[in-house]
Amino acid sequence: MFSVTVRDHMMVAHSLTGEVFGPAQRLHGATYVVDLTVKAATLDQDGLVVDIGRVATALGAVLGELSYRNLDDEVSFEGVNTTSERLAGIVADRVVQRLRAGELGARTDHVTAIVVTLRESHVAWASCELEF
Repeated sequence: MFSVTVRDHMMVAHSLTGEVFGPAQRLHGATYVVDLTVKAATLDQDGLVVDIGRVATALGAVLGELSYRNLDDEVSFEGVNTTSERLAGIVADRVVQRLRAGELGARTDHVTAIVVTLRESHVAWASCELEF
């Protein structure tokens, strides 16, 4: 298995609903270091999983849709707890949409999975892996 990983970050504000979240029920900020890994069993004809530049651009575009926003005010997240796990899934889904639209390159049929990891700190992170 081969993989390529790129890293970026996003800053959001949000609150979480439910006693289980304790003080995070109040509006607070979060800065996430975001890793995107693209996996493939084989390499393409150029010896790549995917073009690193295109992957970095796609991840930056996805994170740009979320960064510097209060997620509580976003209509698409109404009634949704924007936990780290859920945000990892949202970022993964949006990257896959871009992959399928050809933004990661014309030849991506060999890609087998993507993994998005949101790191809240050096001791806590959440991931979502989507396999094809």
